[in-house]
Amino acid sequence: MADTSFSLASPALSVLNTLLPVARRIFTEAFSHLYEREAFAAFCQQVYACDGAMSRDFSNPEVDWKVAIANGEVVGYAKLTPLRAPAVRPAPDSLELQQIYVLADWHGSGVAQALMEWAITTARDRGAEELYLTVFDHNQRAKRFYTRHGFEEVGHCTFVLGERVDDDRIWRKRLA
Repeated sequence: MADTSFSLASPALSVLNTLLPVARRIFTEAFSHLYEREAFAAFCQQVYACDGAMSRDFSNPEVDWKVAIANGEVVGYAKLTPLRAPAVRPAPDSLELQQIYVLADWHGSGVAQALMEWAITTARDRGAEELYLTVFDHNQRAKRFYTRHGFEEVGHCTFVLGERVDDDRIWRKRLA
């Protein structure tokens, strides 16, 4: 990756078919080694298929998306949703940064920084007092990134994939 220039865009429905395989690739490269192969493949099919959970969120007017594009290709994305994590006593109208993912080749390029800034600004513009996210407890890189952006751990939840149950942490940033 010699050229690190990118732009952020609010994706049109036509981008979904390009985004789905990139999202699946990012998730697979980051987490597939943790799970049984067949269970992981089934999960990815439920999430990243053309009629999967990601596509349904793409069509949901309550969900905001931003994609990072470089040389005409999607290199990262972020998804801002109504709060879905099981947070304890969240402020009214809290939002969740449910996904923020960047291709490994683009780590350290500023893409994640730009997507995070977009998410925080958008959450504030939508009147949210708090922004939540969940993170795999062993993802130290992500936890350092979230800490730099003012998030703090406030709870935990589980993520189940196949027979494996992972401990995820709930993090919050106060926006007010």
